[in-house]
Amino acid sequence: MEIRKVETDKKRYLDLLLLADEQEDMIDRYLERGTMYVLEEDGVKAECVVTDEGNGVLELKNLAAAPAFQGRGYGKAMVDFLVRTYRGQYAALQVGTGDSPSTILFYESCGFRRHHLVRNFFTEHYDHPIYDCGVQLVDMVYLQREL
Repeated sequence: MEIRKVETDKKRYLDLLLLADEQEDMIDRYLERGTMYVLEEDGVKAECVVTDEGNGVLELKNLAAAPAFQGRGYGKAMVDFLVRTYRGQYAALQVGTGDSPSTILFYESCGFRRHHLVRNFFTEHYDHPIYDCGVQLVDMVYLQREL
C-alpha cells in the first residue's frame, strides 16, 4: 500500500471525489487550494483532500474509498497517514460531514470527537437534497481530533 500526493490533474479522480461530496461545484471550492492524496494498492483504492483552515486547523474536506473496496480499512489508513504527516504542523484535524450515524461512528473510531454544528448547511449550499441511508442531510456536523 502506498499513499502519494497528487500535484496536478486532481479532477481525474472526480468519480471518487463525488462519492464523498456529490456536487462538483462544491468540490471546486476546495480542490485546487487543497492537498490531495491517493492510496494505491494494485490501483487507486481511496483519496482524500485536506485544506489549511488557519489557526492551526487542518480540514479533511473529502475522503472516499472506491465502492468495491469500502470497509477494508483504506479510509482509516488515510486518516492515520494524515495524522502522522501533519502532527506537529497543525494543532487539530477536523472534518465536516452529514449527521449520518455510520459516518459519525467511522470518524469517532478514528479518534475524532464532535466539535460544532453548522445548521442547514446541506439545504442552503447544495442545489438538491442530499440523502444518506434514506435520511435527508440538513446540518453539517464538525468533528475534530488533536494532532
